[in-house]
Amino acid sequence: MVRLILLLLAAILYLILTLPVLFILWLIGKKNPDLRERTASAMIRWIFRVLLAGAGVKVTVIGQDRIPSDTAVLYVGNHRSIFDIILTYVRSPRATGYVAKKELGKIPLFSQWARYIGCLFFNRNDIKEGMKMILDGVAMLKAGKSVFIFPEGTRNKNESDLPLLPFHEGSFKMASKSGCPIVPVTFCNTINIWEGHFPWVRRAHVVLEYGEPIYVSELPPEQKKRVGAYTREIMEKMMEKNQKLL
Repeated sequence: MVRLILLLLAAILYLILTLPVLFILWLIGKKNPDLRERTASAMIRWIFRVLLAGAGVKVTVIGQDRIPSDTAVLYVGNHRSIFDIILTYVRSPRATGYVAKKELGKIPLFSQWARYIGCLFFNRNDIKEGMKMILDGVAMLKAGKSVFIFPEGTRNKNESDLPLLPFHEGSFKMASKSGCPIVPVTFCNTINIWEGHFPWVRRAHVVLEYGEPIYVSELPPEQKKRVGAYTREIMEKMMEKNQKLL
């Protein structure tokens, strides 16, 4: 419980002490949105590293060199913990926005930081908002900014990491419409950092793997029709292998 309290204090203090910074970033963004985003991103990476260190997370990273360096990518990850976002954001080689449920966009201060780094919030039950999110994601990818999605649609709360929940195919249109590659990202054991024994935060060994890029245009016709299911199959094989490392 002490570890959780310290992490919460660190996060709350960060949000409070950086209130003046948010105002300065707002002013900067009026003339130079790119500078605002780079500054906000650097600051978020710093606090995320602090939270990871405080949580005592040991990470085995596989395949980070598989991420294409010359283009934006659509990251596709399984979802077991809020730490999935923290773990990947600090390792993204270029600006990356995350797709999240609309409720998170209503949290004071947090939502402002999230928007400054390009996160997209939408109502999963609203088709129009879902279509707008896809179009916004396509625009981001074409502009050279990566996007991270969790196509299970919610955190997988099953007892074990596998099997993955069914993937929503709609969000994969961001890759087919933008022409960017899909990078599968798998997490093993992140649930045991916090959510698996809520409210206690405990030291955990996590395996994070970046898979080989998938280019939708190069897939056979049958797989193009079910890119989500195809990606899910690849990710489950990655996770089966990585569970042996824990």
